[in-house]
Parts: sequence; structure tokens; C-alpha cells
Amino acid sequence: MGSYSARGVHGDVVHRLGARIVGGGLAEGDTLDIRALGAELDVSLTVMREALKVLAGKGLVDARQKRGTFVRPRAEWNLLDPDLIRWRARAGDADRLLRDLADVRAVVEPAAAHRAALHRTEADLDALEAALAAMAEAGNDPAAAARADALFHRALLAATGNELLARMEVFLEPGLLERDRLVHAHPASGDAVPGHRAVLEAVRDGDATGAHRAMLALLARADADLALVSPRPAP
Repeated sequence: MGSYSARGVHGDVVHRLGARIVGGGLAEGDTLDIRALGAELDVSLTVMREALKVLAGKGLVDARQKRGTFVRPRAEWNLLDPDLIRWRARAGDADRLLRDLADVRAVVEPAAAHRAALHRTEADLDALEAALAAMAEAGNDPAAAARADALFHRALLAATGNELLARMEVFLEPGLLERDRLVHAHPASGDAVPGHRAVLEAVRDGDATGAHRAMLALLARADADLALVSPRPAP
């Protein structure tokens, strides 16, 4: 599972069609007129077919004899795919996506911080320190701050020493980048470095309970920052 990075016409068609499906422009169950879409996008049938193969791999479309190519139900989409996360965030589904992301992080990251305090290596600490330094150096550059923030959380997952936890960055990071892209650009958002520094220090000290507690505090601050740009209705 990973982001589709092909450039040129083929990559453009994948991203345009994927975003249209995720955004509801092509609804669940719709049969796709491949020739008409190819004419609209000014691409050949070969390009269309190759693009649809990529989207099929992401669970967005399927093909059947007599029915043709159609949009699959949302329940069958690979919602952990990095491209789907980005397309959702930019197609009006950001609030739901970020709410779900916050829930997943609340389950995963305090436990990851706890485990990282017990299993981190010097190389892991160096990676966390480098990410923290990049956050401090980002200043008022929201894109740089978002990249550094995501790098810290990737390094934390790696520091658990658990390969499966480490690979969770594949789907956590795209959502985190979208979240931070909004939050770090908001003038009222606070300095993210101290909260991350508290997590790092607890991990460095081997204080598993402290790392867990520091991550809970960091996530609470993250939730408050997100509320500045995406207010949630009261439950």
C-alpha cells in the first residue's frame, strides 16, 4: 500500500478520477463510460484502462462482464490508502477524516510512546531529536512544520522496535500532514515543540509511563489546535 507517484498524463488521470470518486462526483454504483471520460480528459483508452487498474487496486472501481467498470461501495474502498486520505481531505471530507484520525492516534500513539521508551535505540533518539530540531527551524513555514511534525511521529513509531507499528506511518502520516497543513497555518496555533520535547525526554529517560502521559497531553493539545480550524459540534 502506498501513494501513487507516477507523473505525467497517466498519473494526472489517476488523481483526477480518484478525487472525483472520493468527492462524490462519480457515485457508488455508477457505471463509468470509459470512452466519454477519456474524451473529457483528452487521453487515450490505453491511458484510461491503466489508470483504472490503479484505482481498482485502491478498491475504488471494479469491472464485470455485461456491466462494465463501476464505482465500488465506499465500504469496499481502501480507506487506509495514502492517496484516498489526501483525496478525502481535499474533497470536503476533511472533518470526518481528521476526527477519525484523532481517534486512531489516541489509541495508537500513547501506547507507541510507552513502548518506545522501553525499546528505543540511540539511532531512534537521534532521529527524534533531528525531527524536533526541524520543527523548531520551520518557524512560520506551515509546510515545513507539517513535514517535521510528521517526521517526529514516524520516528516515534519506528522507535517502538515493532515492525508492524512502524508501518502504521504509511496511513497515519498522510492524514497527519493534512491536519498539520491546516493547523500550522492558523495564526492562533501554539508552539508544537514543547509538547513533542516532553515526549522525547520521557522516551530518552526510559520512562514509559511518562512517555504515555506526555503523548496524551500532546494529543489533547493537537485536538485543541484542530478545533481552531475545524470546530466540532458538541456531542
